[in-house]
Amino acid sequence: MYFSAHNLKKIRRGLIFLFILLASTLFAASENISLPDFGDSAGSVISPSYERRLGQMFLKQVRHFSTIINDPEVESYIQSLGYDLSSHSDNTEQSFTFFVIDNPTINAFAGPGGMIGINSGVILNSESESELAGVVAHEIAHVTQRHLARTFEEAKKYSLPTAAAMIGALIIATQDPAAGQAAITSIAGFNIQNQINFTRENEEEADRIGINLLAKSGYDPLGMPLFFERLQKLSKFSQSNAPEFFRTHPLTTSRIADSIARAESYPKKNYENSHAYELIRYKLLAKTIKKPREAILFLRDRLEKHEGSTSKKLPIRYGLAYAYLLDGAYAHANQQIKRLLKNDMNDAAYLLLAAKLKTEQSKYDDAFVIFKKAYELYPDYKPVIMAYARALVDVGRAEEARNIMKNYERHHSHDLNSYALLGQAESMLGNEIETAILQSEYYYLAGETKLAVEKLKFIKQRYKMDYYQEQSVSARLSELEYEFELEQDIKL
Repeated sequence: MYFSAHNLKKIRRGLIFLFILLASTLFAASENISLPDFGDSAGSVISPSYERRLGQMFLKQVRHFSTIINDPEVESYIQSLGYDLSSHSDNTEQSFTFFVIDNPTINAFAGPGGMIGINSGVILNSESESELAGVVAHEIAHVTQRHLARTFEEAKKYSLPTAAAMIGALIIATQDPAAGQAAITSIAGFNIQNQINFTRENEEEADRIGINLLAKSGYDPLGMPLFFERLQKLSKFSQSNAPEFFRTHPLTTSRIADSIARAESYPKKNYENSHAYELIRYKLLAKTIKKPREAILFLRDRLEKHEGSTSKKLPIRYGLAYAYLLDGAYAHANQQIKRLLKNDMNDAAYLLLAAKLKTEQSKYDDAFVIFKKAYELYPDYKPVIMAYARALVDVGRAEEARNIMKNYERHHSHDLNSYALLGQAESMLGNEIETAILQSEYYYLAGETKLAVEKLKFIKQRYKMDYYQEQSVSARLSELEYEFELEQDIKL
């Protein structure tokens, strides 16, 4: 991944903030804990609740200098896969946030508070869902075993600045492995070999627990080591272009061999990729190839040469239809979508693609027939809800869009997309206070704490609110002002 000097400066400034937070955690732990913890020693350094808060700040920093894919279907898939795996872990109380980074390099990382990022390159280069699940399971294991907190505790043996710098180096490595390694080796007075050994122990533990997690969740335990083995072979042919994953997850031949042996100890079964996995891979492929016409040629060739059954070809056809849509070749897209729906007229992905085609052609009446059907079939499915509400807003049916989004928030937490969409609907309806509150939350999630504070102050000065609104805005303002003060102290 290439970083400009400006972006690297932003990253370093953001990480200074994280260092100070971690340092304050260490002081708090040393002052407030009076009873020994005979279980997880790392819990005495970073409490789970504080780590979750740190994770939220970490995610905001990631948004500053990386592009998180906000496609609801991609989001829903990776979250579904992640939650399925994490639900089978031994630490079901741990919260997780899974997201996909728009980056073709092969890398993944686990941040504080259960923040797990997967580069799109991992999905595109995986040859089975079990391989992708293996990468996610490995990162989940890093979180459930609290390796970040343990590393912090190890660094604490040397000094407080070393501890903070050590964690910061690990966080840098999630985005720029080379820079992260350089940061680690530059930490004065730290026993580098000790840290390397500690990291290898973490990786081996994550392998062991991750493989067990794959088996318990119904995936092929061999998915993880086989993916790593293929990456290792790839790196031998291209040392100058070795996968980024190797820099943050050091691999050795013996470690891979041990993992394969461990995975082969589980009962042998046949494993099939899920329909969603195949569709997401081909959708990402169509979007990743810079020129849609090149994607069309590639997918047409793959479709023609595929020797599988008609059902096995459907994901390729779906990717081809999406590529045609991106290229504005609506007649060809419609032809492929009809063939998809003929196979399954109730498939959510096919229905959404058909509705997208109609909206691109401004055939909104036809689109809403499809959206209504999809919403009746999948009333809680985020991609359907978001696409339907967006189309309603686009044609000025704001109240209907608002009702759909209000129902959505009863069961789902908001993200940048949903805050923006609901805010737009509230604005169209003339609900100025609600619009301003939503804008503040949008700014906060986007990492613009100052703008979020200013918006809440503007609300208090500009509008006459009822008692509940006043209390809610005041409480939220106090929370965000506190965070902004921390940022100001270190000149973020």
